[in-house]
Amino acid sequence: MSNTSHSFSTVLPLTSFGNVLLFLFNILLATTIIFLNVSVSLSILLNAALRSENRFMYMLSTCFSDICSGVSFYYVGVLDVRDTYDSPTRTYFIVLTFLGISFMAILAAQADRYHAVVSPFKYSQRMTRNRSLLVICTYWVYAFIIVAVNNLVTFGVAKHIIGIGTFAGNVVVVVIMIGLNIRLFVIARFQLEREPPSAERDNKRSSIYLILVVAAFFLGTWLPIFSHTIVCNFFGWECYTFENDGTDPLRILPRVNAALTPILYIRGCAALRVTLLTRVWRPCCGRR
Repeated sequence: MSNTSHSFSTVLPLTSFGNVLLFLFNILLATTIIFLNVSVSLSILLNAALRSENRFMYMLSTCFSDICSGVSFYYVGVLDVRDTYDSPTRTYFIVLTFLGISFMAILAAQADRYHAVVSPFKYSQRMTRNRSLLVICTYWVYAFIIVAVNNLVTFGVAKHIIGIGTFAGNVVVVVIMIGLNIRLFVIARFQLEREPPSAERDNKRSSIYLILVVAAFFLGTWLPIFSHTIVCNFFGWECYTFENDGTDPLRILPRVNAALTPILYIRGCAALRVTLLTRVWRPCCGRR
């Protein structure tokens, strides 16, 4: 993953209380990300009813990519690492790709909920479980194709691709995500209220509110690094660079979101919460 001749040290010298606190925070954040996302993943995999719903497949995809982000944060967040084009400690865009996959998963989940609520009959015909899994596999494969391309071309070409791709792709996708959020909120707030009370209506509304909150937190933690990347890479402005990724708040924020997302899933879905408590956490605690 990196040049073996490079000597690794902690994210900051452990010579002051603040440095030790940051070091422990990054370890705790990585551990929390892995623990919560593994817990939610097991809850979905152990419950056949959850596995039968498409929206939980997108949750599972998000959890898998966030688990990889948590594992990788033990490297990029705990050690003195700069994950840039020419750094000897770089990860060849692999770590950033796991974060990007979470981004695509949440966008796909938003589109899935929008289609399910606006055109439920067409949705039930078109979006079978296998087709949803195909969508998930497609954006995973696409993400790693981009990784391969960036690693096969020269440094200058890779930087150019990232600059233009980040500007065009992220701006368009963020606008779509915000637009879907507004549209889904209108549907949940006004359109579903006109339907007669039923368990199906309540399920639709709760699933919409859940993805709305998840997407809102995602945008709040990702927009700073999106803006920074666009300004620095596309416009070519001189930007302040932190000593390493573990001290860069713009790179830490997306990892905080990776810990928040499973909490929101647990809080917003009763069936998932019950499975987690009764079939994942309770048996584990009972064995001790």
